[in-house]
Amino acid sequence: MTDRFTKQVIASSLYYASEEMGIALRNSAYSPNIKERMDHSAAIFDANGILLAQAEHIPVHLGSLPWGLRNTLDYLSKEGIELRRGDEIVVNNPYISGTHLNDVTVIRPIFHNDRIVAYAANKAHHSDVGGKVPGSINSDGKTIYEEGLILDPVFLMRGDEFNSDFLSVFSSNSRNPYERIGDIRAQVAANYTGERRVLDIIEKHGLDAFTESRDYYVSYAEEMARNRISRIPHGTYGWVDYLEGPDGRDIRLQVALRVSEDGVHVDYTGTERQVDVPLNAVLGVTLSGVYYVFRTVMGADVPVNGGTFRFLHVSVPEGTVLNPTFPAPVSGGNVETSQRNADLIFGALSQAIPEAVPAASGGSMNNIMMGGLHRGRSWAFYETIGVGLGGKLGKDGTDGIQANMTNTMNTPIEEIERTLPVLVKRYEFRPNSAGLGKYRGGSGIVRAFMVREGTVTLTVLAERERHRPWGLMGGLPGAPTEVRLVQDGRQRKGHTKATYVLHEGDIFEIRTAGGGGYGRFEDREPEKVERDTRSGLITRGYARAGRGERAGE
Repeated sequence: MTDRFTKQVIASSLYYASEEMGIALRNSAYSPNIKERMDHSAAIFDANGILLAQAEHIPVHLGSLPWGLRNTLDYLSKEGIELRRGDEIVVNNPYISGTHLNDVTVIRPIFHNDRIVAYAANKAHHSDVGGKVPGSINSDGKTIYEEGLILDPVFLMRGDEFNSDFLSVFSSNSRNPYERIGDIRAQVAANYTGERRVLDIIEKHGLDAFTESRDYYVSYAEEMARNRISRIPHGTYGWVDYLEGPDGRDIRLQVALRVSEDGVHVDYTGTERQVDVPLNAVLGVTLSGVYYVFRTVMGADVPVNGGTFRFLHVSVPEGTVLNPTFPAPVSGGNVETSQRNADLIFGALSQAIPEAVPAASGGSMNNIMMGGLHRGRSWAFYETIGVGLGGKLGKDGTDGIQANMTNTMNTPIEEIERTLPVLVKRYEFRPNSAGLGKYRGGSGIVRAFMVREGTVTLTVLAERERHRPWGLMGGLPGAPTEVRLVQDGRQRKGHTKATYVLHEGDIFEIRTAGGGGYGRFEDREPEKVERDTRSGLITRGYARAGRGERAGE
């Protein structure tokens, strides 16, 4: 019988093993999107596919990695594919792996005494996997076939030897073949790291202790999560929010949370049917949004594993924007619809526990995809731009940060200008973007790129252009997202879902949304308003207009 202390040591060792997997992936990767922005996640599962530990990397992978692993194992079973020591499986089909084609999942079985005892798995966003635009995320594709190379589960390695045919097909379907090879090898390195750490634990403590620790910690996480959720008043809480279609129409998302002694039932009945633009989110993405929001309200001390979210019962009608059927396009669902889903759940919870829920964040990952030819070679670049977080009880929203479903860093200006034919002309907080309130929202960001030479195809996929991030408890909304272009010396307004062809000297600028305010602006302490004006986050005129907006209600 393993003592409780040893069980805790094993559980903590697994968590730090998953974190170390992420470090190995980052340090080995070639692309700026992984080595600089850390757009990846890593996890360890037991032999049955139950999550044991997941590093705190990308929230949108929180539900999709476990969902994708189960689907992959089911696929292998149905196809009669047997895993052996030294094998690795690769998959990116969103309807199996759970996000979008850019996110490539690599899975390695971990053997001990000739049987599988665990799996190491990681997911990384590859900057380009083909498709109609550089970066692979378009704004108007009607099917998934326009979004890039589709991979059902296939062997990446057999007996620790790379499948050279796969590497050839995978890299040749990208505008960055060199990066693709480097990044996929980095994912293998991460899984090797996870395997070594799991086997080290079993070698030190024994397989029985490993198994007992797994059972104990999964049950502990479930009990702790249920205890925290029991503090939410019983009842039904609903919310409606909208995605912004590229054709100007709104796409309705609707949820009802029913809180009872049995847990929380999340029902998306009323959500619009799937659409023929890339804003559909596969079920793995939708689950990630639900898990993320409840993870934030439970508290950081609640561990994340296969037991954490057993109190949740999620119902999503098939064929809707939040649970589409193949081959609906989904590239933007992972990055934009996931954000709106988080806002949706937060909005519903604000009716039950407003003291624990922030106002809406900037609500978009503000995806920028660029590419073209430079010095005789094709290139593609991807990054997301931060926003302002919503204010909450007792605290202003954070300025200029990745919000909710993303947890990536920015791409350093030096890296962009060193490797791409692009200059960064502006990178600063966006004045007068914060939603005013007793606790103001965070400020958005201004980021501008100028083409240094040649021709660049740039795609933007962002949200909150028409629907401003909402405030709570009397707080005012944040500023909407704006896109501006300078071409031939003339400035014009752009759109948040579009592809542009830019030439030397042309400038693309995005102004991201600020977070909503929390509480009435009239109740904000004058010295805080003065501090904000001195820092340049708001002007005195903006503050006066905010008071006037409140008075006019």
